[in-house]
Amino acid sequence: MGKINIAIVGVGNCASALLQGIEMYKNSPENTIGLMNYDLGGYKPGDINVVAAFDVDRRKVGKELKEAIFAAPNCTTIFYKDLPDYPVEVQMGHVLDGVSEHMADYDENKTFVVADQEPCDVARVLKESGAEILINYLPVGSEKAARFYAEACLEANVGFINAMPVFIASDEKWAEKFREKNIPIIGDDVKSQVGATIVHRTLTKLFENRGVILDRTYQVNFGGNTDFLNMLNRSRLKSKKKSKTQSVQAELKVSLSDDNIHIGPSDYIPWLNDNKICHIRMEGRGFGNVPLTLDVKLSVEDSPNSGGVIIDAIRCMKLALDRKIGGILTSISAFTMKSPPIQYTDTEAKKMVEEFIAGRRER
Repeated sequence: MGKINIAIVGVGNCASALLQGIEMYKNSPENTIGLMNYDLGGYKPGDINVVAAFDVDRRKVGKELKEAIFAAPNCTTIFYKDLPDYPVEVQMGHVLDGVSEHMADYDENKTFVVADQEPCDVARVLKESGAEILINYLPVGSEKAARFYAEACLEANVGFINAMPVFIASDEKWAEKFREKNIPIIGDDVKSQVGATIVHRTLTKLFENRGVILDRTYQVNFGGNTDFLNMLNRSRLKSKKKSKTQSVQAELKVSLSDDNIHIGPSDYIPWLNDNKICHIRMEGRGFGNVPLTLDVKLSVEDSPNSGGVIIDAIRCMKLALDRKIGGILTSISAFTMKSPPIQYTDTEAKKMVEEFIAGRRER
């Protein structure tokens, strides 16, 4: 089937986990643990080929990708260290609003250290590298920066996977831009393999299906990676909280009032590194109007948890490119993202993706 040429903006923990996974499954084809699809429409994980990367940290910019992927402040689990010598040098990206000011108050091994370099011409690099798809792994709250890279994709005729919570695919004006140029887009805000949001959605749907009224619920999350450090700046959380909340509310026939649902990051604990702890509480009423309470704790390595989802999003986008389908890829967006343009149940979305892969569904 050939290679799938991707570019990455944000060479952080998620990028590290993704690349480790690609190489592990490529070199150990008998090991398919953790994959939803080993062969997706003829494409295997090892067909994904990184041709360009962008970051703003001085420990990564100008470095070979193999070195940059393990540089501080990255702290995710190293489960496959034998990465190849990628012929890719990390380019200086555009900072814009990608780095919160409060990050400067923390130890540089835990935070971003911006390189003193001029940013590259992103659209030109995308064109010259032969990239077909750009994955956006920018920090939460990078509204201007996310839109900048979306524009670069439009200019370079490159597909865009928006893995972070800025509303681009789910914004009709942006969606129309990608439709007009027949460039595929998947978004917004990646929904991890078994993460806080999908667990919360599944339990909410369980309450609905079993006739239990959900009166109130919360989800709080904390961890020790740069994502959680970044989110200590609460002004950057508006889109993140909205994305996670509407993803859970979508499973309810009648949405909860704002006073009865709270979903969002809680705190930063440095020694947790890339481990994310989630607490979910659900209070409802069942048969006879009798109260019931459900408390759940989830502990996951945050970045690999999204890798198994993005690896499918990449391959579905490649199928769209092969089939010359542009605009919103509705099915894979609903399956892999918290805030797709149209919300479906996870069961419905999975079936839609299977139909798309088989060629029975356009998007």
